[in-house]
Amino acid sequence: MYGWNGKLLRVNLSKNKAAVQKYDEGIARNFLGGRGFAIKFLWDELKPGIDPLSPENRLIFAAGPLTGFALPSSGKLVVAAKSPLTGGYGDGNLGTYAAVQMRKAGYDAIIVEGKAKKPTILLVQDRLTQFLDAGDFWGLNSFETERRLREVYGSTAGVLCIGQGGENLVKFANIVCQRGRAGGRPGMGAVMGSKNLKAVVIVGSGELSAAYPKDLKELGSEAYREILTKPPYAFWKRQGTMMTIEWSQENSVLPTCNYREGVFEKAEAIGGFTMEKLKTSQRGCPNCNMTCGNVIKDSDRKESEIDYENVAMLGSNIGLGNLRRVATLNRIADELGLDTISLGNVIGFAMEASEKGLIEEKVSWGKFKETKALVEDIAYRRGLGNILAEGVRFAAEKIGGDSSRWAMHVKGLEASAYDCHAAPAMALAFATSPIGAHHKDAWVISWEVKVGRESYDEEKVDKVIEFQRIRGGVFEALTVCRLPWIELGFELEWYTKFLHAATGLKVNSEDLNVIADRIYALIRAFWVREFGKNWSREMDVPPARWFEEPLTKGALKGAKLDRTKYDDMLRMYYQKRGWDERGIPTKTTLERLGLKDATKKLKKHVKLSE
Repeated sequence: MYGWNGKLLRVNLSKNKAAVQKYDEGIARNFLGGRGFAIKFLWDELKPGIDPLSPENRLIFAAGPLTGFALPSSGKLVVAAKSPLTGGYGDGNLGTYAAVQMRKAGYDAIIVEGKAKKPTILLVQDRLTQFLDAGDFWGLNSFETERRLREVYGSTAGVLCIGQGGENLVKFANIVCQRGRAGGRPGMGAVMGSKNLKAVVIVGSGELSAAYPKDLKELGSEAYREILTKPPYAFWKRQGTMMTIEWSQENSVLPTCNYREGVFEKAEAIGGFTMEKLKTSQRGCPNCNMTCGNVIKDSDRKESEIDYENVAMLGSNIGLGNLRRVATLNRIADELGLDTISLGNVIGFAMEASEKGLIEEKVSWGKFKETKALVEDIAYRRGLGNILAEGVRFAAEKIGGDSSRWAMHVKGLEASAYDCHAAPAMALAFATSPIGAHHKDAWVISWEVKVGRESYDEEKVDKVIEFQRIRGGVFEALTVCRLPWIELGFELEWYTKFLHAATGLKVNSEDLNVIADRIYALIRAFWVREFGKNWSREMDVPPARWFEEPLTKGALKGAKLDRTKYDDMLRMYYQKRGWDERGIPTKTTLERLGLKDATKKLKKHVKLSE
């Protein structure tokens, strides 16, 4: 095989054993890597109904056939497991040296099962795998953990670790690397913590083998130069995703006070131009020349790497209009290993619950000190923090009242930082994302603002599916970053050229769409298998607030989603996907995508439509 290593590392923490295993070439051709590998392995190996925090769950680190080559933004890694937050498929994407080092060590994936008897560090050095005592590391935050490990294994070692949030099994704990690069929103850090796995350290010394190495090298050099010529590049380098604060405010989609509104009176104070005045440096993922991590000094005079999502969720969504203080909350969350999107969501929920008298604790909008204390309470599961650590869906069930109407999640995963009162296509994207309410798979809101927000038409359904195929399918499987394409207009044709030069595989966009559809269908089958008869199309419906409570401020005052029209969109989405009226892939669709085995397994849990 070229491009792929053709090998994965299986690790059993219960037995302190590791084994190198070859995998079938058909898996590579049909699923490519990254998310594709992750869902394939989870589908094949997990028994339905297992506890996500049990030793039986698999924690998968998977790269793609382009990962680690000298290609734009190719230093990416997917981490996946059955999610403790949602109960369905969960994954996340990290830009990390671990991706490059894992590939150089000779592996396309690492599959971890079992539970270590005591806190453990997994050390992978090429073909040597060791299980190190992490007793002195347990209780340390992610930054300190990584600092100590890099002192031993070097500045370019791949280090993936958890903070106290993961140790304490916070359901939205994530995995952290490089002082602020984080991934695994649906609780991948909690899965890691449940296995007593404090960190994974990877050091590789091998070379990746390409089908056409000379062509690949030339393509990579040309592509890096091409990115520099794109008109948006200069401004991107200045602000990165932080430019989205002003854009969201202008277009009334900036989540404010638990998504009540789409505009924030202090938006300018937390926006991209304010960030530029405070910026001290930039950070990026390996192999990237459009670095998006903007670093500022926070209110504690410590460095914090910020971007749009964490600033919106820990700023406007909780009523906090001071960027240095927002950055402090962000940095503490990264240290503790808490996903900033879900964190800002549960805090906004708690503030509204406090305002409405549903909880005794006083948590007020925009109050920095009490919010900072609450972040730490969540990580250590103290008091109210223990309830919020379970996620907003559970918190709403626990607190009661009408709070489930304004618990902002889909399938248990808290919504990303885009208000959808007046964005039906983005609402559909959130609702049908394969991990819950996440923007990564189909960020259609910018396109939707341009073409018009009022419609619920076929064009919008087509665009959601198109973006899911490209962003959530192709990019997540290759595994490379989508930002050069979506932000700079770097042409998609580059990636078929990269894939051919790396692997020898000749594919076109239609071939990649089929692979993407296969991945999405198998992820959907995983969800349905887990929920069985409890599965319903209501799981693909966005939060009630967007349908029931119109905006009261801004240019779109009075806007809200129309449930009947949304249902029509969802029905159309199912039809185009080849799924039935329940949102379950039909037998014909599964077999057309080469998933006959999935058909047999799924029939044991639900009745399949033909």
